[in-house]
Amino acid sequence: MRIGPHLLPNNLAVAPMAGVTDRPFRTLCKRLGAGYAVSEMVASNPRLRDTDLSRRRIDHAGEFAPIAVQIAGADPRLMAEAARYNVERGAQIIDINMGCPAKKVCNAAAGSALLGDEPLVAAILAAVVGAVAVPVTLKIRTGPRPDARNAVTIARIAENAGVQALTVHGRTRACAFVGAVEYDTIAAVKRAVRIPVIANGDIATPEVAAAVLQHTGADAVMIGRAAQGRPWIFREIAHFLATGEHLLPPTVAEARALIVAHLHDHYAFYGEVTGLRTARKHLGWYTEALAGGESFRRDMCAAPTTLSQLAIVCEYFDQMAEKDDRLMYQNGGADGAAIATIDKHWAGEALAA
Repeated sequence: MRIGPHLLPNNLAVAPMAGVTDRPFRTLCKRLGAGYAVSEMVASNPRLRDTDLSRRRIDHAGEFAPIAVQIAGADPRLMAEAARYNVERGAQIIDINMGCPAKKVCNAAAGSALLGDEPLVAAILAAVVGAVAVPVTLKIRTGPRPDARNAVTIARIAENAGVQALTVHGRTRACAFVGAVEYDTIAAVKRAVRIPVIANGDIATPEVAAAVLQHTGADAVMIGRAAQGRPWIFREIAHFLATGEHLLPPTVAEARALIVAHLHDHYAFYGEVTGLRTARKHLGWYTEALAGGESFRRDMCAAPTTLSQLAIVCEYFDQMAEKDDRLMYQNGGADGAAIATIDKHWAGEALAA
């Protein structure tokens, strides 16, 4: 798949998730098989640029190319300025957020709230595309609500504005993350435009990734929540797409090494105080479906320093290695499918159509 001049190594992308897909996590996912990753959302409001949070979100030191930065806002002029600002600081692709359903974002008339105002969508896209020389991409949902789906219309507006790739989360703004994903709508979007389309929503196993690609005709899939605590999902999916066979989960020793490396990068990126606190969610996800995870998380969250937190992590995985060679997920066996986040009610009927 190509986005402008950038030929991606594969068709697996990391979804932008605020508070999750920071530079250390994006780097780890790319090392483990993701061909593309988009940054956490960066606000277009210039008054928010001089905060620690914003400074970290535009820190791309050592990051694998292409560097894609997602911007959010509702004012065409400010969005254009934000695009230029980020390109000056290393962004090689600008992604526009019209997919986030969070109340905080939508209450500012940004994110997926924009889908209800097609003229404003067109104005923002035209302003941003005209402001920078790098490719501009767009992430959307299928519409504001189920009775007002307009993803195909938005996709055509985007293509006409010069947007060079489109990601579609297969739910409306009103649906948030609840209910079946509209893979049929993603397929309709793909048929309606000539630019690359990336399918997003509940892609949590290799089988689902393959089925979604086949059913929608999408050029790539984007994975979000399923990568939390399982960044090796990208190599698992890549292996399945290439061979039709499942890749074994990491050995305990490899998982320990990967997690320790992630923690070192995380601590260095955030510093002692913030790094200690924000590492807890990642460690919670890593151990969510592993034996002894509950007591580990209790001890890990009580650790007073990054050094003691790291020691608890090492002890936990060293003890696990004495019992098992590979990670054994309690609710799904050794195939690693245990922590799939796909909704239980979805059984693939849409994909069989």
